[in-house]
Amino acid sequence: MSRNFKNIALGLAAGIVLVIFLGGFGPAGVSGVRADNAYKQMGVYEEVLQKIQADYVTVPNLHEVTTGALHGLLDSLDSDSAYLTPAEYKEYLAHENEGNAQVGLNVSERGGYSQIVSVVPGSPAAKDDIRDGDVILSIDGQSTYEMSVAMVRLLLQGKAGTQVHFQLIRPQRVAPYKITLTRVVEVPPAMEVKTYSNSSILYIKPYALTAERVSQIISRLKAMKQNGNTKVLLDLRDVAQGPEAEGVRLANAFLSSGTLASLHGQTIPTQVFTAKAADFVTSAPLVVLVNHGTSGAAEIVAGAVLDRKRGDVVGDVTFGEGALVKTFHLPDGAAMILTVGKYETPSGIKIEDSSITPNYIVNESLNHYLAEVGELPSNEQKSAQSDDQLNKALSLLNAKAA
Repeated sequence: MSRNFKNIALGLAAGIVLVIFLGGFGPAGVSGVRADNAYKQMGVYEEVLQKIQADYVTVPNLHEVTTGALHGLLDSLDSDSAYLTPAEYKEYLAHENEGNAQVGLNVSERGGYSQIVSVVPGSPAAKDDIRDGDVILSIDGQSTYEMSVAMVRLLLQGKAGTQVHFQLIRPQRVAPYKITLTRVVEVPPAMEVKTYSNSSILYIKPYALTAERVSQIISRLKAMKQNGNTKVLLDLRDVAQGPEAEGVRLANAFLSSGTLASLHGQTIPTQVFTAKAADFVTSAPLVVLVNHGTSGAAEIVAGAVLDRKRGDVVGDVTFGEGALVKTFHLPDGAAMILTVGKYETPSGIKIEDSSITPNYIVNESLNHYLAEVGELPSNEQKSAQSDDQLNKALSLLNAKAA
């Protein structure tokens, strides 16, 4: 490789990264301070490239080095941002129109691999004992290491009746294991509604916060008085489906005024979601149940209830997912998926960065967990159904005046 060619390659590599540092896809007129800082960082990047070129044990492939740098640059931001090479982006686009059937997994990225946030009850994944916290090592033979979350989600979906092959690892298991699931047209389980304490406590488990499901919850809340319900227990554990807008709408059902959430970004107009008096439904005492599988729209509800002191939040720290992403096409056929906004609670907590911490931390009881996943003998199942989180929520509500 000639010195001139190396210098040209270095310049091109630096130029690609410079475009990203300077926000070349954002609004015109990048401020002088930001531009100066970007050029300083580019100087460091160029020096590193030169050292690799001159001193690495073998002559490096600068294209691979630059690709790795771009992957690392986007991956360092958050779990939703990603760089896609031309080949990866082509595959990404090809999968977009393959069908919307699912296997029942809600995923995000942790530690470089795809981690399961929650499993849809009754789905193929639930029937085959895949659990929250399991890590997907590969999908159909493709490693998920440093694979974008968007790509993982596309690989999971496809035509109904087709199969998807996984290699997973579970913290309690020594070795990875393989499993094959068949995609189905996914329908969230029916909303679970029951009452406690002589019908005074209305218990609602939505399983998802789709527009239809939130409308069903609101209808149940409006019928509370005629059904003799005076308090609400909203179970959002393992609820990870539904757009953030539906989380805002559900929070409004419990809050008549003030801020519910906000969306902030460097280049997008700040949006503050304020409660509308016309959409307020009930001021009944409220407790919200959450866990590590609570994500997205459900976290917006929990965050609003907690910050506004509208009720109590009981359970485990939530997953932490609440971002607005945008895809930018690059000149060489590559693309980058970039988080352009993050949702915040009324007090300014970024949900994606900090999650929601309940004001009553209650870990799931081991026996209840083992009973749910079928790892206790059948003769012990009934006695192990005690749900510590649910019991704490009921205790708090029973102590509240209607």
